[in-house]
Amino acid sequence: MKSAKARLTNRGKIFVILGACVMAAGILLGYPDLTRIGLILVVLPLLTLLVLPRRTPKIRVVRTVSPVRLAPDERGAVEVRFTNVGERRTAVFLAEEQLHYQLGDRPRFVLPRLSAGEEKLMKYSIRSRHRGAYSLGPVLLRQRDPFGLTFLSLQLSSRTEVLVLPRLSSLGEGRVRGTSRGSEGDMPQMVASHGEDDVSIRHYRDGDELRRVHWPATAHRGEIMVRQEDRPARRRAVLLLDSRASAHPGTGVRSSFEWSVSAIGSVARHLIANGFVVHLLTDTTVRDSTAPDPIELDQTLTALARVQPEEDSRLDRLTAAASSFTAGGVLVVAAVVGSDEDSLRTLAAIRQPGSRALAFVIDPVKFGAAASKDGDDVEQSSTGVLADAGWRSVVVGPHTDIARAWAAISGSLTSGSRSR
Repeated sequence: MKSAKARLTNRGKIFVILGACVMAAGILLGYPDLTRIGLILVVLPLLTLLVLPRRTPKIRVVRTVSPVRLAPDERGAVEVRFTNVGERRTAVFLAEEQLHYQLGDRPRFVLPRLSAGEEKLMKYSIRSRHRGAYSLGPVLLRQRDPFGLTFLSLQLSSRTEVLVLPRLSSLGEGRVRGTSRGSEGDMPQMVASHGEDDVSIRHYRDGDELRRVHWPATAHRGEIMVRQEDRPARRRAVLLLDSRASAHPGTGVRSSFEWSVSAIGSVARHLIANGFVVHLLTDTTVRDSTAPDPIELDQTLTALARVQPEEDSRLDRLTAAASSFTAGGVLVVAAVVGSDEDSLRTLAAIRQPGSRALAFVIDPVKFGAAASKDGDDVEQSSTGVLADAGWRSVVVGPHTDIARAWAAISGSLTSGSRSR
């Protein structure tokens, strides 16, 4: 609770100072009426302080956001339910919901008197063009006396989080060509065709039980084949997001980092729809050791909604984490800033024989960064380093269409770099 002095408005402070001066003048000059006027001016603000409540009302705040996760520019509906959980009746307050400016103007409404157990429902809407995790709340309660001499400011600490997901682009319906091997083991050579969807066929090995011999496949291939009662191996993909704040130029929805997040999110949705097991490599997933865990689409979009550029981010840490996946032959997709060749050489080295590696190479100059003094061409230097290591890459700018960039590196185009 603020002190009495802090709860006085400027008008109230003027009343006290002016009243004290008038009262002193009345005493010195011998004018009782003037002294009474000064006394009234001093006492009036003090009386209003006594009338204002001294304790924070016991009000429970429960928010319901629909939907909880928003797409950019999607409007969300928020219902705020105030419940008086105390035993006393509350006063009338002006309530203001604290919001991030990206979600819109802060809603203000009058919170009427609430008896014990009484509820009041307030509604407002939110919308954001920017990806991110935003907090709704706390609620700030304000109260003024009728004369405007004092004010009271209280805070209800309840908070609710709402996620705005990254912008996603459709990458078409074409299937993605994977590799011959995956980290989950050899791709099955034959799958039973009589409803045995979860049974794969492999060559006979010493010690296999005869009851597992698959006779139709054995007759067809001319060698003993056995059932492997495991689910067929799934293709695996590693998505790497360059989060170096020092490398990414631009701000807002047109920044290079936002383009990278949208590209990685779009690729993740496309690959998961094609049956890939996806791993997301960011500074956050490497730091909390969740990178080795397969991630579903909802988890991917949630992680990408929260991710932000980091000052201490280093590309070599991400590439070191990615190296443990590429040994098994996986699809690697990276969104990386082509700012220096040394970092790109480290990234290029993670590709192993038998794996595919694709890269969106961000041109920092196209996103507003100052050109380097030596005038290196990003398309020739950065993508050249990746192409020499067997990567397929495309140089992108703020107006590059993600679907076209993806088609350039994943389709049947000639291997090497492309710029759009």
